[in-house]
Amino acid sequence: MPQSDSTLVLHGVIGIGSEPPADAEAEVLALFDECGAPLVRYVGSFGVSAHDTEDVVQDVFLSLFRHVQLGKPRTNLRGWLFRVAHNLALRQRMRMKRRQANEITGGADTAGGQPADYTLASNPEQQLATQQRQERLLAVFRALPERDRRCLALRAEGLRYREIAAALGMSLGAVAKSLARSMTRMVNADER
Repeated sequence: MPQSDSTLVLHGVIGIGSEPPADAEAEVLALFDECGAPLVRYVGSFGVSAHDTEDVVQDVFLSLFRHVQLGKPRTNLRGWLFRVAHNLALRQRMRMKRRQANEITGGADTAGGQPADYTLASNPEQQLATQQRQERLLAVFRALPERDRRCLALRAEGLRYREIAAALGMSLGAVAKSLARSMTRMVNADER
């Protein structure tokens, strides 16, 4: 079967022969299909640009391919992916902040927020109420401590508590407390 350019580039980058083991490639592709979009959303939640987010996710899967090729443990690869994505996203965000601090021009930064879709509401009053609710919940989310935001974002991506604990290097109990605390704050804000 002919190889695509991206496959040849990947092989050249990680220094393997012309034909990787099919099971490793299949495993990485299956994880990409399962976790690619959630990883993009998670990395994007760090406030990095869309272009940098794609680069980070690409680096995550390149790291996974190397990991599998080297015969390293394959237990909880989903949690491993999010842990690597977390670390790479933090590095990218620090690079971005350093770059911004070095820039002389002002106003080059964007808020990183995405416009909400208010078209589901049937009238202007409902649209305004929906917009205010989303802004209130987003403000509460942004006010949460970094670790609580990460736990909540990973849980929203469907990760189990154990996977979140592995991805963030926390104990299972700390994840449970963080999520309970965060959800309480979000529910209280939503009831206002």
